[in-house]
Amino acid sequence: MAQGYILFTLIALPMGTALVLAAVPSRYKNVVRGIATFTGLAMFSLALYSFLNYSFQDGEAFRFQLRWPWVENVAFLGENGISFHLGLDGISAPMVLLNGIVGFAGVIVSWKIDFRNKDFFILFFTLLTGVFGVFVSLDLFFFFFFYELAVLPMYLLIGVWGASSVFPTFVRTKEYGAMKLMVYLVAASILIFVGILAVFKEAGLGTFDLPALYAHDFDENFQKALFPVFLVGCGVLAGLWPFHTWSPDGHVAAPTAVSMVHAGVLMKLGAFGIIRLGIQLLPEGAQFWMPALMGLGTINVLYGAISATAQTDFKYMVGYSSVSHMGYVLMGLATLNPIGVNGAVLQMFSHGVMTGLMFAMVGAIYDQAHVREMGIFGGLAGKMPRFAAFWAIAGLASLGLPGLSGFVAEFNVFVGTFKTYPVFGALGILGATITAVYILRMLALAFFGPFNERWANLREMQRTEQFAGAFLIAFLLLMGVFPSLFIDRISETVLRLPGVS
Repeated sequence: MAQGYILFTLIALPMGTALVLAAVPSRYKNVVRGIATFTGLAMFSLALYSFLNYSFQDGEAFRFQLRWPWVENVAFLGENGISFHLGLDGISAPMVLLNGIVGFAGVIVSWKIDFRNKDFFILFFTLLTGVFGVFVSLDLFFFFFFYELAVLPMYLLIGVWGASSVFPTFVRTKEYGAMKLMVYLVAASILIFVGILAVFKEAGLGTFDLPALYAHDFDENFQKALFPVFLVGCGVLAGLWPFHTWSPDGHVAAPTAVSMVHAGVLMKLGAFGIIRLGIQLLPEGAQFWMPALMGLGTINVLYGAISATAQTDFKYMVGYSSVSHMGYVLMGLATLNPIGVNGAVLQMFSHGVMTGLMFAMVGAIYDQAHVREMGIFGGLAGKMPRFAAFWAIAGLASLGLPGLSGFVAEFNVFVGTFKTYPVFGALGILGATITAVYILRMLALAFFGPFNERWANLREMQRTEQFAGAFLIAFLLLMGVFPSLFIDRISETVLRLPGVS
């Protein structure tokens, strides 16, 4: 019970900070920054503590549990009808750590925000509250509540603090990116809500408690009919093709920290939802539909990689790269074998840190040059060596260089896929090859070759950006060099997922 309050604090801390910031006069910008930084560091510390102290115990699927009854024994709700029920397992533990890492790095790079920074941090911490809540909620009512809390602040964060993109033949406004993201994600949320109500009605237990629902034996036909509802509803947020188009536009329009959390963490809520609401709740439906998910995930990998190769804008390249790398997550889940699903969870963490680093670097160059066209730079490695080194590390992690997190994650996904779907495994490796093409092309265009004197006034990244970049790189190296730190925590839970064998 005492450890359960750690998870409660992870939710309450960012929400409480948002309320405290609301009382701080807007003119005290440095006070706002100081409070935000303290909260970011505290969130990371608690997330790291939760991750390091998590270990699987026989007979106990969830650790650090905390349950507060809320609404029960009334109308159609029985005992434990709706309760504030929190818990941690081997899949949610690395996701909690991921949110702590990327959230703290996002706070640090947001020190440079001067326009209404108090309002920005209020919305930013509200978003982080929702993400933490989804990862630790064991009640469907609060799972959905926190899911919506994580999505809704995105509209204002992008619409107010974002940036529009100007192309030779058209303009993509930040308002367009914010509205497109919101329409897609709210429409997907409707599917999730309908699915939750269907589960509640079919189970007939009078409760939204997930462990109780996991223990219920749902009819096979019901599972097969409902699983695609959760798959599409959660898959939209995971960038599932062909419902992915909101993602690159949303990434590009968002301010730096929001892009980091958006691609680094928010998209993982979708994949996490497929596990929690699909595989764990409807295992027979999952087995029936997983070949379709494997096909769609493979399309994600190839389509995203090819599209990233065609981009000339740094942010659009990273946006389509995210679609591609989330495809590996979907492929790993679709294998329904321990190695593949392990790889999917590892890829969720690896991609979150790696993409957070990439978007932090895009923000560092955009704030100085006010353009993101990689072809108009050249020779940046000589002018901004740390910036170039950070980009190179992020790119090498993306293409799966051994010693970095991307290799560990993708290796597990590929091995798992070859065990069940060899042809799709080969196509996944083709996607990794294309990834190497666009990453090396980007490095060649922007960082090497003759220096463009137009950018003679460029200077190295700010210290806050260098700190955030080094902080993220530390975790790319940690997973790459000590993968057992993550695999040991993930694998025991994965082995006990229904239908995974």
